[in-house]
Amino acid sequence: MTHVKMYTTAICPYCIQAKALLKRRGVEQLEEIRIDLVPGEREHMMQITGRRTVPQIFVGDTHVGGCDDLMALDARGGLVPLLEGHAAA
Repeated sequence: MTHVKMYTTAICPYCIQAKALLKRRGVEQLEEIRIDLVPGEREHMMQITGRRTVPQIFVGDTHVGGCDDLMALDARGGLVPLLEGHAAA
């Protein structure tokens, strides 16, 4: 299973929804970076993604995007292959 990293905050319903989908797809370990707790992490997230909102999800080196992007990737059958180390569909 490919490494998954997610930028989150404590009270983000989209973060909870994204984590639940990843869990259903077999992700047992998730690197969660809390931008509300760690100074400078929001700025870092914005530099590498160009986005301000959470969640921001990475599967391996691939920036998937936010919750809607993750759900769309899953709906078109691209999430599981990406988690297994194959290119996104």
